[in-house]
Amino acid sequence: MENTNSIMDGMETMDNRTRLLECANELFYEKGYDAVGVQEIVARAGLTKPTLYYYFGSKKGLLEALVAERFERLRGMYRALDERSRRKDLRIEEALHWLADIFCGFFEQDRHFYMLMMALFYSARGNEAYQTIQPYIAEFYGMVVQLFDRSADQLGNMNGRQQQFAIGFAGTISSYFLLHYEHDPEERDRVDRQQISALVKQFMYGIFS
Repeated sequence: MENTNSIMDGMETMDNRTRLLECANELFYEKGYDAVGVQEIVARAGLTKPTLYYYFGSKKGLLEALVAERFERLRGMYRALDERSRRKDLRIEEALHWLADIFCGFFEQDRHFYMLMMALFYSARGNEAYQTIQPYIAEFYGMVVQLFDRSADQLGNMNGRQQQFAIGFAGTISSYFLLHYEHDPEERDRVDRQQISALVKQFMYGIFS
């Protein structure tokens, strides 16, 4: 109850559209997309169903807007690395440290959305929530594949295993976030960059061995 009140207090100055997005993000994270109805979202936001339908058309439309806007933040963070990674002198170790730091920053900005994004990806394939998130997860994964594609000449043992390496790297970082969030509740808003750096080094050792 106290957490809900603090959320509402912080949204007093938000416009209606933003308020609905914030409440949906929290409720979808807390209960799961399918367990949350339109009435619960508007009740938390202190608004009405017609307001939600005006901005988003439906609950699915609300999810689509939420995912599109939040994921755009990650795209923006990635673009700088993407431009730098095109330089021939950028080593794969540096690129992966940068990418891990981007994922950390994205997680720290909105850990609830990051967790929601991962959860929706593991939902039933026929579910509208999965169908909404799937293209973004594919893009998320594609960011990692691109770095390995551009670094193929640095890895003598690549042998077409860019996708395999990308799965391993993205899985390592995301698994750390999930476990960190569950087992270190006092530090949920911060990621231990030293541990992340150690994980990247361990991963690099594995692919160079």
